[in-house]
Amino acid sequence: MFEKNEQAGLAQEGRTYSVTAIILAGGLGTRLRSVVNDRPKVMAMVSGRPFGEWLVMELHAAGVRHVVFCTGYLGEMVQDYFQDGTPWGITIDYSHEKELLGTGGAIRHSLSLVRSDPVLVLNGDSYCQVNVAEYLQWYSSRPRAGSLAVVKTENPERFGSVQMTDDGSVFAFEEKALGINNSWINAGMYLLSRELLESIPCNQAISLEREVLPLWANRGLWGFRNLGAFVDMGTPQGLREAEDIFSVSVA
Repeated sequence: MFEKNEQAGLAQEGRTYSVTAIILAGGLGTRLRSVVNDRPKVMAMVSGRPFGEWLVMELHAAGVRHVVFCTGYLGEMVQDYFQDGTPWGITIDYSHEKELLGTGGAIRHSLSLVRSDPVLVLNGDSYCQVNVAEYLQWYSSRPRAGSLAVVKTENPERFGSVQMTDDGSVFAFEEKALGINNSWINAGMYLLSRELLESIPCNQAISLEREVLPLWANRGLWGFRNLGAFVDMGTPQGLREAEDIFSVSVA
């Protein structure tokens, strides 16, 4: 049983967690435009469903009951489809950007809708197979300002690498590290404290990955090592890889 933890602000009722999940879905999707040009990336069809629906379904299966979509480009399509979340057994709110705020700015803009501390944040254009219950338990096992799920890759040049101590404390990020093989990379799934999120300037375009997280290296930022599947479906190749992963779910 996952007990309430005062530091993490988490609780479990049966298999239900009080954590709010933010799905970042406001990008322009330029890398995917050659094959998906009429909708935001989170609405790209994967094995018969919008990609975002797979994320919502997995969050529900993991016990998460509150989701905030951060929308921008064609955001009305996301809201029209998911509405209030009732068909998926989840309450869904929307934080819409009139101007692009980047990943960090989008999260900061949505903070008034968030009900928990920490907050679970997912990129709306990538998938990381993580046991959410284990991730939450690990996070709350000691004081942490924030964390990111990391996965191993033989080719970190496209993503950059996360530099950690043996116990997982993040001390540096190396962008698009040429020649460094078999490195841990940011998988785009985070547990972040309100302290960290409130440090992001309001109403400014800012990148979580490039401008916010590096400031928290050696200041309570940790990496959650994960060996599950990972796919960046923001490219045509990634979209095909996502199709392969989720086609198993409907087989």
